[in-house]
Amino acid sequence: MDYEVVIGLEVHSQLLTRSKMFCACPASYQDAPPNTMVCEVCMGMPGTLPTINKRAVEIVIATGLALDCTISRYTKFDRKNYPYPDLMKGYQISQLDQAIAKGGSLAIDVNGTERVIRIDRVHLEEDVAKLSHHTGPAGERYSLLDINRAGVPLMETVSEPDLRSPEEAHAFLTTLHSIIRYIGASSANMEEGSFRCDANISVRPRGTTELGPKVEVKNMNSFRSVVGALEYETERQIKLARKGERIVQETRGWVDDKEITVSQRVKEGSSDYRYFPEPDLPPLVIEQEWIDQVRSELPELPRARKTRFMRDYGLSAYDAGLLTAERENADYFDSVIAASPAIGDKLEQLAKSTSNWMLGELTRLLKETDDKISDIRIQPDHLAELIDMINDGKLSSNLAKEVLAKMFETGQRPEIIAEESNLIQVSDVDSVSSAVEQALTANPGSVGDYMEGKDKAMGFLVGQVMKISKGKANPQLASKLVKEKLDHMKQAVPH
Repeated sequence: MDYEVVIGLEVHSQLLTRSKMFCACPASYQDAPPNTMVCEVCMGMPGTLPTINKRAVEIVIATGLALDCTISRYTKFDRKNYPYPDLMKGYQISQLDQAIAKGGSLAIDVNGTERVIRIDRVHLEEDVAKLSHHTGPAGERYSLLDINRAGVPLMETVSEPDLRSPEEAHAFLTTLHSIIRYIGASSANMEEGSFRCDANISVRPRGTTELGPKVEVKNMNSFRSVVGALEYETERQIKLARKGERIVQETRGWVDDKEITVSQRVKEGSSDYRYFPEPDLPPLVIEQEWIDQVRSELPELPRARKTRFMRDYGLSAYDAGLLTAERENADYFDSVIAASPAIGDKLEQLAKSTSNWMLGELTRLLKETDDKISDIRIQPDHLAELIDMINDGKLSSNLAKEVLAKMFETGQRPEIIAEESNLIQVSDVDSVSSAVEQALTANPGSVGDYMEGKDKAMGFLVGQVMKISKGKANPQLASKLVKEKLDHMKQAVPH
């Protein structure tokens, strides 16, 4: 507790546009053969001219608005010069001092405690090519270059150094990830590299305000990796500080299989990338009318939706958080509720039932098939119908699981499946009474146990009724009739 950690994050998101940032090449390069989604512009050929992708600018404006940023009315692009094999032109077109969005904030929740993290900027740039490193049959090492990724629109969201633990960094990333996916900015798939994070981390004596030497950590390709890298680096730096040893300002890489960071290059001073305004692109003026139009197209964001689910549907913060983390799940939930005429207390009952089925059995089926909720055959009104059948006593919970599994497989309505499979719950008193008589007659020992005051025997007998009815007897009715019959038999026994 004598030292505190200071963390700032730089998050890169590949944007969902049809074409690249500064040329007409397709931006969907992931499944294409190497070096087939290229042209003179993204290959960095001399004499070529870039053009700005309007849709990419709109996405950054939308992200800035979602993060409560101020949108710059005047913005420009800059050349960021540095030599590296994956940088085709020898410079990257980025933004230095006139980012599209500035000065926002993001509220995060860590173990029930809310913190607001300041956003420094959201700016736009182009991605670089992709290097893959190999070893030949004779042990020779070589690298291959795939230019398909070069020029894909890349949005960078930079936080202020306000994060104070790896857990807060994880909460920041997952919250930002959810927002970016909600507004359709990016697929934000970390495994594919469309959502990448670099972390700047330092430590300082608790109670002081001066920042310590900053270490930049790269190569983190999952949320788990980010937490692991920051935990390791926190411990490493605090150990050095306690010993009075010097913490080197450097770039380190996370080695996932060893769960350690390793030094990549020392950065004693601030890097000089020789920025200067991009001479081939004019400054970009963003009119207020354009900003207002983008704002009007923003969806209800995760935080607001979670609050609404808790307020209107009576859901817990935990359930509402899970349901609203992904827009598709929240949309589906809203559609299920809209398909039922329930109001008042019945609305909250429907919402809780829907939440239980979506977060429980439906999630299990999705995990088994590796599907997303947007891919499933179950229509929202069909799930609402299934829940109504349970609440009306037409289906028991166990039989409803069977029906849901068949709905998941076929897309049919639950009532059709239940009737065709003879799964409709039996609530007819005469039919259930017949099963009760059979259960009591076949289990005189358990009946005797109940007569001797062993109340647990009744649970066994109710289970036998359910077995005889093949699970179709209404459980509440079966319990009621078994108890009535046993109590009647008990009173008839002479004392």
